Amino acid sequence: MWVLEPTTSAVVLGSTQPESVVVRGTPAVRRRSGGGAVLIEPGGLVWVDVFVPAGDPLWDVDVGRAFGWLGSAWAGVIPGARAHDGPLLSTPWSALVCFAGLGAGEVTVDGAKVVGMSQRRTRAGALFQCAALLEWHPDRLLERLALTDDARRRGHEELAGVARGSPVDADELLHHLP
Repeated sequence: MWVLEPTTSAVVLGSTQPESVVVRGTPAVRRRSGGGAVLIEPGGLVWVDVFVPAGDPLWDVDVGRAFGWLGSAWAGVIPGARAHDGPLLSTPWSALVCFAGLGAGEVTVDGAKVVGMSQRRTRAGALFQCAALLEWHPDRLLERLALTDDARRRGHEELAGVARGSPVDADELLHHLP
């Protein structure tokens, strides 16, 4: 498990997102796992990577089920949280913005997403990449995305309640991992 805390701001793109989704000049990096864009900022989130080797008891060949144990661990350290165990819930924004959709194992509090997850699989194992929000300010992400003014206005309205920040203690997460 690696705990990463941002020291500067950037947009992290999912593996299939083109760089054209960000405003030219916006610092952007790409993760090798899927999903929508995530804004990293100091104090805005905690990024946790967890690697599970192939063949480990936590390894699951079903990509969706593979998130379950990790979502349960996150839910155990965030007050009032629960891991999503249903199907992928997409919205018109979820292909663009990570926190606008809800996938297996991802964590919510009162219906608002607090931990987003993606995974990258190789023969060696699965790398789970988790973004746990400390704050949720969708406008900060929207201003960095190449959107029309109308789309940015709609995003402001439609993304306001889809996620929220929550206190996260990564050391506590370590103690909740199997």
